Amino acid sequence: MPGLTIGDTIPNLEVETNHGKFKLHDFIGDGWAIIFSHPGDFTPVCTTELGKMAAFALESEQRKVKLLGLSCDDVQSHNEWIKDIEAYTPGCKVTYPIIADPNREIIKQLNMVDPDEKDSSGKQLPSRALHIVGPDKRVKLSFLYPASTGRNMDEVVRALDSLQKAAKHKVATPANWKQGDPVVISPSVSNDQAKEMFPQGYQTVDLPSKKDYLRFTHV
Repeated sequence: MPGLTIGDTIPNLEVETNHGKFKLHDFIGDGWAIIFSHPGDFTPVCTTELGKMAAFALESEQRKVKLLGLSCDDVQSHNEWIKDIEAYTPGCKVTYPIIADPNREIIKQLNMVDPDEKDSSGKQLPSRALHIVGPDKRVKLSFLYPASTGRNMDEVVRALDSLQKAAKHKVATPANWKQGDPVVISPSVSNDQAKEMFPQGYQTVDLPSKKDYLRFTHV
């Protein structure tokens, strides 16, 4: 799909939100950010999703990641809708800002346009998209779901943990990895380097090829 994708720098757009106006790069600062769009305010799947984001807010602070929602509804609509979200998700507050984009310009620049869904007037709607953005303001990972399928927040958090782990160490995470599981050492790291970088040790899997590329460690 054309448009903003993994490796691209997030454009430094000035956005209007229910927390006021700011530029995206200023909002991200020197940390991480999750920017996510939803097709519309006062819709069922989106209400459940933003409730899950609200529940994740405390953990996001611990991970030094900021949350930023987006839809094409205006700020007043966002503020009214938040009451429903918080009522549906008892004990959770929507503390993150939500971008208003009534002119449908921001969703285009962030590659968050649904190719099929339109509102009652025939205007394009946001897709159910999510970008994880690193401190360098570049997109590290993107999820894209159809309007009918809500996001799995456990997978979003798992992916974020993986990205932050890989950014800190020269490692990657294997299939179904979760926090606390062993990671794999990057093939670019030689065995001698691995001994220095991972003094806790590592295990090499004995494979039929006898190549020692599958090395596990804990970090």
